[in-house]
Amino acid sequence: MNWLVIALIIIILFILLIIFSKLTIRLNYFHHNDNDELKIQFRIWFGLIRYTMNVPLVKIDDDSPSIVVKGNTKMGDSSEKQSPTKEAQITKDGIISNFTNAKEIFQHVVNVNIIVKKFMKKIVIKHFEWHSLVGVGDAAHTAIITGALWTLKGSIMGMLSHFLRLKEMPVLSITPHFQLAIIQTHITCIFQFRIGYAILAGLKLIKFWKGGRPNLKMETACSKEKTKPV
Repeated sequence: MNWLVIALIIIILFILLIIFSKLTIRLNYFHHNDNDELKIQFRIWFGLIRYTMNVPLVKIDDDSPSIVVKGNTKMGDSSEKQSPTKEAQITKDGIISNFTNAKEIFQHVVNVNIIVKKFMKKIVIKHFEWHSLVGVGDAAHTAIITGALWTLKGSIMGMLSHFLRLKEMPVLSITPHFQLAIIQTHITCIFQFRIGYAILAGLKLIKFWKGGRPNLKMETACSKEKTKPV
């Protein structure tokens, strides 16, 4: 019996240790022209346990620089038989039902955002560096692009500081190259949060999606569809 109590106490202490432990994530991203490298390192207990992963980034082939999604839509002259024409009545009850459904979906999106935002406020960015080298081969165009990139970086850092907690000022730089067409960027980010906050946010999301799905009404504004042959 004593061994069972001791084992139970050890398990409880271990769970509490996990909950109050801080998880540190170091993200290192490097882009140079067509080459991309992304390295993510997870550390806990002052680096006693660490895990590093190199994320493979998908590259687009030079011969096929796009992804094509084909559909089976038929328009205009077609040898196939066209689908029957449908008529729908717009009723007052249907409009009210649509409005209620939209309100339910909006409320659920707001609730999810509240859960995510509360968790993001617990994330601390301990270090952030973002260095870029850019050039398009023309001095005037390079200067314009450099100014636009400064605006973009400022906006992104403003969003990060709004949703997350910055422990120190970020280090940003953009170096223009006026004679060469080149694009290079290097991002280093170290952020930290307690594992318990992540577990709590996950449990809230699970509870929300299991018991709080939107109660949508089936009747819509366009109801009582009638079919007419062509």
